[in-house]
Amino acid sequence: MKIKDISPINFATADPETIDIEVVSTVENLLGRKLERADPLRIFLRGIELLLMQQRLLIDQVAKQNLLAFATGEYLDRLGDLVGCERLQATSAWTTLEVTLSTAREAVTVINQGTRVTAGDNVYFALDEPLIFLAGETVKRAKATCTTTGEIGNDYAAGELTQIVDPQAFLQSITNVTTSDGGSDVETDDNFRERIHEAPEAYSCAGSEGAYAFHTKSVSALISDVAVDSETPGTVQIYPLLKNGQLPGEEILSAIEEFLNKRTVRPLTDLLSVRVPIIHEYDLDISYWISREDVTAASEIQAAAEKAVEEYVEWQRSKLGRDLNPSKLVHMLLTAGVKRVEVRSPQFTKTDRFTVSIPNSVNAVFAGLEDE
Repeated sequence: MKIKDISPINFATADPETIDIEVVSTVENLLGRKLERADPLRIFLRGIELLLMQQRLLIDQVAKQNLLAFATGEYLDRLGDLVGCERLQATSAWTTLEVTLSTAREAVTVINQGTRVTAGDNVYFALDEPLIFLAGETVKRAKATCTTTGEIGNDYAAGELTQIVDPQAFLQSITNVTTSDGGSDVETDDNFRERIHEAPEAYSCAGSEGAYAFHTKSVSALISDVAVDSETPGTVQIYPLLKNGQLPGEEILSAIEEFLNKRTVRPLTDLLSVRVPIIHEYDLDISYWISREDVTAASEIQAAAEKAVEEYVEWQRSKLGRDLNPSKLVHMLLTAGVKRVEVRSPQFTKTDRFTVSIPNSVNAVFAGLEDE
């Protein structure tokens, strides 16, 4: 059973009416008389009932913190300790820089570790280690890490990081040749809860589908979904998908491959490849109508419909292997208050486990009002 499918549970009833009946009934039995609503003692008991209600809410909350499906914050961290699973902390984005000297030298030239480059927006990337140019060399590449943790350092396209912050002798230019990637905030409770649930898969080295998925998600809190395949014996293909349906870049793919190839993770007989998910492009083209009876709320319904379209696009691309399903879009629009929807595109399409559906274009037209 999936975590999200677990039904809510209550350990203590905190319903005010139930508590009032219990308290008043108990006191009436003890006193041997009826307590009218205006009785001073009954008014006093209302204060006791409030304390009991708060106490029961606390009991219910504390009890739920012992269950994986409902635990939050530090309580969830402690449940992770039981299976050797720790919350992923905030990480910095990284990229590959190409460093060029102004001239070929006869002597060795060292570009210092920590030399920074920026796009001019106060976000800096620094060389991870000293870059050593031997005699005659003028161009080399090296890894660099964002000096600020979190997603702020992601998505700098190749060629955006060009401004040298720490100039040095013979240093002519620095530019990133890959899109920066891998920066993440502290792992959310929902993502961490899923990893704890999957943690028993990792009691042995990777090999099963669940084990590879767990180890892949352990690389970065950005990774929201993983598909695993083996086309031929001894080969394993990993398809990671990032939060909000974003596709992984070259840097995070390399980080995943490096992590999974550790001797403590990969079986000796497995040949791994980490790949970008297969993209299924579609055009979203619809028209929708609002009931004439709702004319006074038409602007609010139209805004809700536009939001529903955005949420559908995100829902469709947020999970690998999710069928392209326009019925979901119609349902979301009707829930938003729309009377009728005409879907010209997309058509329902089955997708395999390694595919993510991403729109090529989105055209949602409000076609007017209709009678019921």
